[in-house]
Amino acid sequence: MPTLLTSFVRCLKWVSFFMKQQQIIVLGILFSLIQGCSSHPPLPVVDFVDLERYQGRWYEIASFPLRPQKNCTNTYAQYTLKEGEIEVYNHCIDSTNGKVKDITGKAYPESEGSTSKLRVKFFKLFSAPYHILALDTIDYQYALVGTPSREYLWILCREQQMAPEQFNALVLKATDLGFDVSRLNRTVHR
Repeated sequence: MPTLLTSFVRCLKWVSFFMKQQQIIVLGILFSLIQGCSSHPPLPVVDFVDLERYQGRWYEIASFPLRPQKNCTNTYAQYTLKEGEIEVYNHCIDSTNGKVKDITGKAYPESEGSTSKLRVKFFKLFSAPYHILALDTIDYQYALVGTPSREYLWILCREQQMAPEQFNALVLKATDLGFDVSRLNRTVHR
């Protein structure tokens, strides 16, 4: 009898495991649908991004923070071209304990020939839009990046600090594009 009970418990564990996997897939599908069902007008992006010049380190100056970025300071992203894709390395320091929080993913163009509309994938099942809305096309020193849903926004710079007039111009651009800039948090760099 204990063998039958043990087998039954194992079976329940497997059923529970598969149900969790299905929930993850359903959540991914719902997230994708929500991203596509926006009440906002299409988000204009820059005409062209030279990905060779865009690669390298970008410091986060301000953002609508993601949950994993809670308590983050010294936040930056490192973009590296590798075999037709862009390796994305996000890094920050947790201000509560001094530990590094980091993650590596991949970015790729949403469509053939489009370098200003990318998708970023950190987990195999999910990807998110990464649209370059403004860019210093001469020196590639600053960028404004957001999502069509207007839920996420980043102000990026090659340096840890940005001139106030440039920051204000990017905030104004984000406002004009329909982002709620009252949600914008400045990133601390030490």
